Amino acid sequence: MTVHTKNELFVAGSWAPARGERITMTDPSTEEPVYEVPEAGKDEIDTAVAAACEVHDAGSWASVPPAERAAYLLRFADELEKREPELNVQLAREFGAPIGIAREVAGAAGLTRYLGSRIGEVNFEVRLSGAFRPTLVDQVPVGVVAAVVPWNAPIFLAVQKAVPAPLAGCPVIIKPAPETAYSAFALAEAFEAAELPAGAISVLPAGREMSEYLVAHAGIDKISFTGSTATGQRIAAIAAGGIKRTGLELGGKSAGVILPDADFAEIMPAILLGTTVNSGQACSLLSRLLLPHNRRDEFLDAYTAALDTVVVGPALDPKTTMGPMVTWQHYAKVVRHIDIGRREGARLIRGGGRPAGLDRGYFLEPTLFADVDNGMRIAREEIFGPVIAILPYKSEEEVIRLANETIYGLAAYVQSADIGHARAVASQMRAGNVHLNYPAGDTAAPFGGYKQSGNGRESGKWGLEEFLETKAVIGYQAA
Repeated sequence: MTVHTKNELFVAGSWAPARGERITMTDPSTEEPVYEVPEAGKDEIDTAVAAACEVHDAGSWASVPPAERAAYLLRFADELEKREPELNVQLAREFGAPIGIAREVAGAAGLTRYLGSRIGEVNFEVRLSGAFRPTLVDQVPVGVVAAVVPWNAPIFLAVQKAVPAPLAGCPVIIKPAPETAYSAFALAEAFEAAELPAGAISVLPAGREMSEYLVAHAGIDKISFTGSTATGQRIAAIAAGGIKRTGLELGGKSAGVILPDADFAEIMPAILLGTTVNSGQACSLLSRLLLPHNRRDEFLDAYTAALDTVVVGPALDPKTTMGPMVTWQHYAKVVRHIDIGRREGARLIRGGGRPAGLDRGYFLEPTLFADVDNGMRIAREEIFGPVIAILPYKSEEEVIRLANETIYGLAAYVQSADIGHARAVASQMRAGNVHLNYPAGDTAAPFGGYKQSGNGRESGKWGLEEFLETKAVIGYQAA
């Protein structure tokens, strides 16, 4: 197979030769190398940060009227959409996203257009009469942003950071994950074609060492990170040294509460999607299903039948609905958790191994455990794979306790024929996002977690406000 290569980095709005290490990506469906890109070194990071600081300190980007900043980013959305066919192939080859159900690029363009259309609703300047004297409250850009993006939805999650930040007036350095670094160059090309000012955007792939160099850099004012809780803790520790602002969207162990009146036939398509999406490699995965004790067997029959419809296979096969794990290392980690579940006494109902006929690639069957309790590691730890735990309950008080009995608090789900009852249960869930009868996410809604699922919010006006700092100008009175 041909290995596609890139030899330049997008530094401060232009392409520059890279002299450092190389990053190789392996297609998880074939286990063959497919892409190679340069890794940013200290020189490229220093150049990008210096250019971003110059843009911020001069106020040249922030002084562009918000509507004009939005126009730049709406052009970016158009340019990104033009690249959708090639990007879908790249994402399939980088981390195994099935091409037949690809929606990520369209979602990223849609989010960009929504945010751009709402910029007029942000109050960048508020006049107060004050308790004793007039005050002007300015909402100003927080500064230079390091946007550290994971591999499991690399285009959408990059846009979730790299659109609201410049809308707010902040220059951004996007740091894509090594596993999906090639597709990040399409992002850079789209930003270049949108003609944002020099210094406003850089795209710098890097591994752990250079990523830490970036987030620790004195010129970085805010770090926006999506990824594991362990990495988020490391970033928070680095940020603490400079009291940098952070937005951390971290791990999850989301509970799906199925109330006794739920219609299993009606909810099953949503449950299937929520438990197998992205091969289970999603922070808001519906990984714990909490069922009424007296309906457990009925649900297991319906759910295992639904799992039989999942087509596991190569990501470029249009019939595939669930692709491989991203890397061999991650595949091995998920398999270890399945072995742990067996040893802890959970009952394996389905899956647990490699699908028949797929001898190459990092493929895993959807795996279902019953007889799980919240003390087991498969119920406590984020596995980041298609491993689902069934926990029975006997009362509403018990199910709410079980749902909240976790260090995480990113998402939760409530299924009921009575939407008012579902809302009452949702009000008691300690999670940043609670889905009633599993609707898809909404670009207007804030996204983020409680507890060790992180801090801050993304999407909607809340996501944009994360990149603004509040300044009070006391005693100001217009002439």
